[in-house]
Amino acid sequence: MSASSGSTIIPCLRYDDAPRMIDWLCAAFGFEAQAVHRDSDTVHHAQLVFGTGMLMLGSTQRDSEWGDLIAQPRDLGGRTTQSPCVVVADVDAHYAKAKAKGAVIVQDIADQPYGGRGYSCRDPEGHLWWFGSYDPWSD
Repeated sequence: MSASSGSTIIPCLRYDDAPRMIDWLCAAFGFEAQAVHRDSDTVHHAQLVFGTGMLMLGSTQRDSEWGDLIAQPRDLGGRTTQSPCVVVADVDAHYAKAKAKGAVIVQDIADQPYGGRGYSCRDPEGHLWWFGSYDPWSD
C-alpha cells in the first residue's frame, strides 16, 4: 500500500459518547464517516476519513479485551499517551472552525521552526490533537 492510497498507520480512540463525538469530529475537524457499526448509543467500530488518512473509534462502555488496555484522558488527569497529527491544507481556516465548534486550544496556532504552521487542541472528551500544514511526505 502506498501513502497515496491510504494510511498504513491508523490511530484508534475510544469515546464515552461515541455517536456525539463522530458528529463533532466531522463538524469541527472535517472528518467524514466512512463506516459506523453501532447498536443504539454503542459504537462497536467506526472509521472516519480525512484525505487519505483514517481514524478508527469505538465506545468506551463496550467491553472488549482491546478496550480494557486503553485509558481515557480523564483517567490520567487530562494527560494522554498519544495524539493524532493531521496535515491540513489551510490550517488557519481549520483552526477557526475547530475553535468555533468548541475545541479547547492548548497550543495556539503558530509557524513552526521545522516548517509549516500548526496548533494543538483537545476535543470535548479530552483527547489531544495536532493540526498543521507541515507535510513530512513532501520533503
